[in-house]
Amino acid sequence: MTVAASRKPRFGAAERLEELYRSFDHVTSATDPVHIVRRYRSPADREVVGFCAAALAFGRVASVLQSIESLLAVMGSAPAQFVRGFDPDRERSRLAPLVHRWISGRDLMALLIVLRRMLTEAGSIEAFFLQGDDTPSPHVGPALDSFSTRALATDLRDAYGRRVPRQRGVAYFFPRPSAGSACKRLNLFLRWMVRKDAIDLGVWSKVSPARLIVPLDTHVIRLGRCLKLTRYTSPGWKMAEDITQALRGFDPQDPVRFDFALCHVGMMNACGFQKAQGSAQCPLKGICHPKAKSARLRA
Repeated sequence: MTVAASRKPRFGAAERLEELYRSFDHVTSATDPVHIVRRYRSPADREVVGFCAAALAFGRVASVLQSIESLLAVMGSAPAQFVRGFDPDRERSRLAPLVHRWISGRDLMALLIVLRRMLTEAGSIEAFFLQGDDTPSPHVGPALDSFSTRALATDLRDAYGRRVPRQRGVAYFFPRPSAGSACKRLNLFLRWMVRKDAIDLGVWSKVSPARLIVPLDTHVIRLGRCLKLTRYTSPGWKMAEDITQALRGFDPQDPVRFDFALCHVGMMNACGFQKAQGSAQCPLKGICHPKAKSARLRA
């Protein structure tokens, strides 16, 4: 057992985090892309829409939601069926105008080609993921490495021609922990699919919530440092692992359940980490350390 795993949460911190979790655990608590996924009733559609929505979950919320809706307008009312029968030539003219920050219509076409391969070869995204999952691993890192590596082995010439981009483009949707990436959007997708509460959908059944890694975005980084959940100052897979390990001290079986609340506290600009406002607006005031530099929340 590691030193971090053996630590007990500081008195009062667990209760405050639990209270924060409950305050956000209802569908009207905050605007979020996961609510678009919830519109679809079938597990197959939720899985496909969830992956596309998580893949585009970067940038301003309004822009993210608009980009997701634009892609779904092309995919129609049965997104999983659309992906299974996806014809790049037939849909090229409808996808070409779509843009989300540096993601182009060609990149979205390539994403749909990858998803088509997953559904055709494995039957579902979950089954494709499980093909590379080393279940004895304490977390999903090795499975994500395999998932992204196999996904990017897809023939993408129908989208790009001979010059497939190696970093941006579709590769942006399939990062790897072994390369240091925090894999924020992949971990977000896994949270939606694996966990089950008022926010997360619980579509998948064969991956334990205990093995999830927190989706590391700007807001979780800030809260993680303010709450002393991590000793790292640079974002990446190690920081995501570190914050998740600290959250296991509060809930070993479901550490990532606090992510939605922590993220949206940051999005509300309530976290005062290294800001003049300090903890004045923070719902975790008293257990947070807005001027802290590092070190975990101590027992």
